[in-house]
Amino acid sequence: MSDPFILIPGRTSKQGCGISEGKFEENYQREINTLLVAPEDMERLGLSDGDKVRVTNETGQIEVAVAAAKPDELPAGMLFIAYGDLSSRLMGADTHGSGMPTSKGLDVYLEKI
Repeated sequence: MSDPFILIPGRTSKQGCGISEGKFEENYQREINTLLVAPEDMERLGLSDGDKVRVTNETGQIEVAVAAAKPDELPAGMLFIAYGDLSSRLMGADTHGSGMPTSKGLDVYLEKI
């Protein structure tokens, strides 16, 4: 069964540092391929760091490893992932005339796989 969440993609400082090493290096790839989940949601869904989940919306779906966000860093019901290939798969093509697709506050469903 999948649970509804709001996904907030964005940039991270670790991502910024990792890019100086290269986009295909371990630090950068780990940052863009990890979904942060509120500790309460991790517990409620029986998830542990490194577990794989499927995140879907009307645009697409991804399979990604999870990690618990720091306490008070992410409220329950919200997810965070660094901008990258995976986050882009969940963004629609409509830019609403801005040139940038909607990338914040995406309604998604999450299920453990």
